[in-house]
Amino acid sequence: MRFIKFALAALSLGFMVSSNASVSNPVENTDYRVLENAQPVDSGNKVEVIEFFWYSCPHCNAFDPELANWVKSQGSNIVFKRVPVAFRPTDEPQQRLYYALEVMGKTEELHKKIFHAIHVEHRQLNEEGAIADFVASQGVDRAKFLNAYNSFGVQAKVRRAVQLLELYKVDGVPLIAINGRYETSPSIVGASVGEQPEPVLFVSTLKVMDWLVAKSHK
Repeated sequence: MRFIKFALAALSLGFMVSSNASVSNPVENTDYRVLENAQPVDSGNKVEVIEFFWYSCPHCNAFDPELANWVKSQGSNIVFKRVPVAFRPTDEPQQRLYYALEVMGKTEELHKKIFHAIHVEHRQLNEEGAIADFVASQGVDRAKFLNAYNSFGVQAKVRRAVQLLELYKVDGVPLIAINGRYETSPSIVGASVGEQPEPVLFVSTLKVMDWLVAKSHK
């Protein structure tokens, strides 16, 4: 299993903004890649943006606040979706966690709290019992959650996520897919800007995403 690899230095916002490592003219196969087989989207006149992520990934955790701010800034310009990935069978419980909360309409309420529980509180949310305990501690009915967690609907969503992982050729997370055709990530952008601290790569990735959304609208 390969995940994005770069420095985890904590830098100030001033350094991030002033850095000359940002990408202003993205280059195909350097700052982003084009899927050989474009995937269908159902976003109408808006641009579909998908984040492939894993709750236990520290880079996904670090990127999440920046991505959330970017999504908010896009407004009605895009349709944003998340796809939790599983590179191995033991990752599936977290996929089920995400989709069970989605079915219950609790995703946005608990999404950030799950990252916090795993990466700050160091809770092991990787099996059904621990996951159900955590969700219940957040005020969600445990029985209703478990019904959703083990439901046919959630199983179907997990199977679809596995298909998307293959169709989009996801080889690391976080990965951003734009309009079923383009992909970028801090790891991909890092090939262009060189070895940089993680916050700088995030800024550069968001710039590439801006460019790809504009390109998709054209």
